[in-house]
Amino acid sequence: MQVLKATVAEISPLTEYVSKVVLTPEQDAEFAAGHYLQLVLGEKDKRAFSIASSPSKKNALELHIGASGADSYAMQALDHLKAAHTSQTQVDLEVGLGVSQVRPEQARPLVLLAGGTGFSYVKSMADHLAEINYDQPVLFYWGVKEESALYAKAEMEAWANSRANFQFIPVVEHASEAWMGHTGYVHQAVMKDIVSLEPYSVYMAGRFDMIGIVRDDFITHGAQREFMFADAFAFIK
Repeated sequence: MQVLKATVAEISPLTEYVSKVVLTPEQDAEFAAGHYLQLVLGEKDKRAFSIASSPSKKNALELHIGASGADSYAMQALDHLKAAHTSQTQVDLEVGLGVSQVRPEQARPLVLLAGGTGFSYVKSMADHLAEINYDQPVLFYWGVKEESALYAKAEMEAWANSRANFQFIPVVEHASEAWMGHTGYVHQAVMKDIVSLEPYSVYMAGRFDMIGIVRDDFITHGAQREFMFADAFAFIK
């Protein structure tokens, strides 16, 4: 873990409820794709957020923070960042946390699965895998409630078009009649598309209750537990 001070370079809306935050650390940040950071609000008050940028972006840490009035955990953190941005003061960070970073040295086909703003966790991996010219199949599934939540759809389609072994599959739970893609729950779309998950490494981010269900369903569908990664595993049975 690295302790850093950073300035808030940018806060901009991605959707009505999701904000992009860019932090400029005083020194280069060291982390792996899939790590998270903690925003330190107080000695005993640290808020965890996945790092959306790739490890090559050592001086520009990108976060995607989904916050509404009903989510005080994220909203208080966003308010803290906005206040620092306005006053041009620094924030305190702990960077390089987590145990579910991507492991390209395993040289296996990958399923990257995100629910909602869990997208930021796997976006860092996707960008990193493109940068290192990863040559195994990479399937990026992003599940959202409504189409309007696919704030990075065009960006990820461009990512998928950059290499023949990359695929981006958005999944909309409550789709409109005009939607032409996958519908329903994102992990069920994975199981429809892939006969067996036995050869895959699977990286997942989303609500803890969702991740527990996905883990169990994927194991039933052939996934090997030692090749399944999610920081949520530390908090669920």
